[in-house]
Amino acid sequence: MKILVINPGSTSTKLAVYENEVQVWRESISHPAKELADFHHINEQYDYRRTHVQEALEKAGMWQQFDAIIARGGLLKPTPGGVYQVDERIKHDLWHADMEHASNLAALIADEIASKMGCPCYLADPVVTDELRDIARITGIPEIPRISIFHALNSRAVSRSYAARIGRKYEELDLIVVHLGGGISVSAHHWGKVVDVNNALNGEGPFSPERAGTIPARQLVDLCFSGKYTYQEIRKLLNGKGGLLAHLGTTDVPTIVRWAHAGNKKHQLVLEAMIYTVAKQVGAMHVALHGQTDAIILTGGIAYNAYCVALLREWLEGLAPIEVIPGEDEMGALASNALGVLRGELPLQAYHPKDD
Repeated sequence: MKILVINPGSTSTKLAVYENEVQVWRESISHPAKELADFHHINEQYDYRRTHVQEALEKAGMWQQFDAIIARGGLLKPTPGGVYQVDERIKHDLWHADMEHASNLAALIADEIASKMGCPCYLADPVVTDELRDIARITGIPEIPRISIFHALNSRAVSRSYAARIGRKYEELDLIVVHLGGGISVSAHHWGKVVDVNNALNGEGPFSPERAGTIPARQLVDLCFSGKYTYQEIRKLLNGKGGLLAHLGTTDVPTIVRWAHAGNKKHQLVLEAMIYTVAKQVGAMHVALHGQTDAIILTGGIAYNAYCVALLREWLEGLAPIEVIPGEDEMGALASNALGVLRGELPLQAYHPKDD
């Protein structure tokens, strides 16, 4: 089986070709800031990115017949996780998405290429994957329900990997997955469904290298009306300029760890505070699983950092077995999902957004 994977990010578009489980080619197309400066909306980048993708495939001799093309899931409307065949409704909702992100273009580009090659086009486990229990959605303000936005693709991929390694099925385990990256999500997986998770994008849960996480609501309201910040600046504080960046002026965790090792009290305290908020969120997800957690999986880029992992272990030891699966193999996870569908091991989901 030959599978093409397309994964656009803010300043690059990653491509990979797999033959079954083996990656046989990979390319990361850089999109310099000066080239992106002329675009005022992410949709305007469609032709630009599609052309670069096609040229890269042709140059590498990879413009060939594929069994399937799979794209990173964009900011669709809330929908359960799984693999979806890209259809007109999905393309419409990506083109008219409420939030802008380069991932919204992935399935659009993939579908155009797939139509030329006569093969199916899929996406899998978008960040808006929503399998929350109804009880987990309700807050004290009816107009503000909790929203599921998290690292769904990697969280589910490492869960399946862990289950396979211990000879169990993902669908029969209770797992907590801690994705430690620029944003941090802590998800409760109950028998194959993510029944609770913090909104890792827009101000809930642990603070992270660049995101504010949960903050006192009254103080946020006061700050919003203080005249000190504009609406857009407040949003940036929540996502982009909050967290470690706001406190320490950097999102580079290894650098912060070096400062902490060197005895810098502020760097040590802020980093430990971030890990503390992660540990508390794990505790909340342990409750969501009725205290029956089979394992806690630490993943994402920060999981490579032994110092941070050790700090987190100090809080979590005794709660459940801890497994460290660092990094985020989005390309491999996407290819695996496509292969699962082609082999009949994974079902295709029907896209029926929860707010329809």
